[in-house]
Amino acid sequence: MMNQKLIIRPEEHRDYKSIVSLILRSFQEGTDYSDGTDIIALVEEIRDSKYYIPELSFVAELDGKVVGHFLFSRFPLSPTKEGGHQDETDSGIVMLAPVSVHADYFRQGIGTAMLTMGIEKVRERGYRGITVEGNYKFYNRLGFRTSSEFGIYPTSGYPMQEPRCMMCQETHKGSLDGVHGYIVYHMYFNA
Repeated sequence: MMNQKLIIRPEEHRDYKSIVSLILRSFQEGTDYSDGTDIIALVEEIRDSKYYIPELSFVAELDGKVVGHFLFSRFPLSPTKEGGHQDETDSGIVMLAPVSVHADYFRQGIGTAMLTMGIEKVRERGYRGITVEGNYKFYNRLGFRTSSEFGIYPTSGYPMQEPRCMMCQETHKGSLDGVHGYIVYHMYFNA
């Protein structure tokens, strides 16, 4: 990684403007599927929802500059692929999304450092598991496995064409035993 000391801490309201600009650059320059505006809208939706966990929304700083952002939010599984009754069951699972690293700092280990610390914080808070949708080649290195191995299934979008992109991780061995359901994002307009 870099010579400077990376600080990962809970986000604060004063960070919001920096988070917006880093998400835009991260997605515009790092993906071919988003210009970042939908991701910013998703972050705002999550913050305004009952699923938001302020203590699990983080920024990474280098020399006082926000260079990364990620958050975990509660995510109830749906009992059916069509959705429904999702809000009534707390599965003890959190969703990791979105994850952004400032484009000037790509491929310097910041994402790995952020998520390693974040996963540990989720464990400490007693959640059973974490879901994430993304590049399986990256997330598999952090201990995530294809969600269907845990009885948790994608219902739409990219994971349906490439199921390995929908992943889960137990927080403790066996913590997802008996948990099953479907990933349905109908509570978010921008997901």
